[in-house]
Amino acid sequence: MTEPKIPAARNAPTSANATRPVRAAAGALTTTVAVTLPVFLVGGLAVQISDELQFSPAGLGLAVSAYFGVSALTSLPSGALVERFGAARISRIGIALSAAALLAVAVAANALWSLIAILALGAGANAMGQLASNTSLSRHVPAGRQGLSFGVKQAAIPVASLLSGAAVPAVALTVGWRWAFVLAAGLAAVAVLLVPADLERPRAAHGEEARQATGALVVIGVAATLAAGSANALGTFLVDAAVTRGIEPGPAGLALTLGSAVCCAARVIGGWQADKHPGRQVGVIAGLLAGGAVGLAVLALSGPVPLLVGVVVGFGLGWAWPGLMNFAVVRLHPQAPAAATSITQTGVYAGGCLGPLGLGALATATDYPTMWIVAAAAMLTASMLMILGSRLLGRHPVAG
Repeated sequence: MTEPKIPAARNAPTSANATRPVRAAAGALTTTVAVTLPVFLVGGLAVQISDELQFSPAGLGLAVSAYFGVSALTSLPSGALVERFGAARISRIGIALSAAALLAVAVAANALWSLIAILALGAGANAMGQLASNTSLSRHVPAGRQGLSFGVKQAAIPVASLLSGAAVPAVALTVGWRWAFVLAAGLAAVAVLLVPADLERPRAAHGEEARQATGALVVIGVAATLAAGSANALGTFLVDAAVTRGIEPGPAGLALTLGSAVCCAARVIGGWQADKHPGRQVGVIAGLLAGGAVGLAVLALSGPVPLLVGVVVGFGLGWAWPGLMNFAVVRLHPQAPAAATSITQTGVYAGGCLGPLGLGALATATDYPTMWIVAAAAMLTASMLMILGSRLLGRHPVAG
């Protein structure tokens, strides 16, 4: 069973806009980095921030959960805003909001609750930037290259995590963690310059056409909740977990950097193969999640070798799927990509909220090895739900 194929002409730019695919991909990547930097920087600098603000892994989980919880609540409204006002305008608003949140953390985060409040206020930037980027790619990039473009776009998220890990030895351990947020705010603001202007938007789909695959999308969204909840534990708790097991903060941060680099490569390669076999991607996601569950389980073992193996496999497989998911959804709803992907993105953000909250509390009550085993079980369950979602998607033709 395969997802129906969209004619290339529907999404192909005109000759007058022949350079737009590259510009759209660059804009989508930089926008996604900019709007996700606040939460990943908090995770990467967790040791330094928690030492100053005096909070436990449960407190870190609460802060990250608040960010993704607000992202989940704003996903559907953000999708509607993108469809109404265009991807370019909403991208710029999201970038500005993220830069403001980064500066606010640097200046005003003096306790756990102030950190949570700032992250929550800036979380809407995440939903706006992600959905606007999805729309920009679907309307600027030809159908035969959309898989690769979504892979590149989603690779921007581990880039944010990579930058966060690198910030530990480069900035946090030298001039202080607050300056890392100031630097990140400046980098985020530059992303505004790379946002491409909107093309004339096609008529949005209506009625049953627009809702035809909603049931399948909800199943995939639930799977994404479990998968994202587990995968977010890598970026949020990896450094602190490694330090707890006796590894120094510098090497622990570099391990996060390595995992992020592997994830970047996996997402780009995954997008490339999606263009070759566009109808199989939800099934591919299921396989990636099963492999990622193995990586999470390996992290429960002590020592630097299990750490490296778990990071490579966990990031390389268990966190390589979001671009493939967005690609599969956009193929079904090319006329309303923001509205369609807002359903599955709600699941991703819900996982980002519930995962760190629950797993952080579990790590505090028990230990990190137990947390990694539970995360692995949740990711394996997500793999099975993705198989069900793939079957449901195969029953629906492309939206008109």
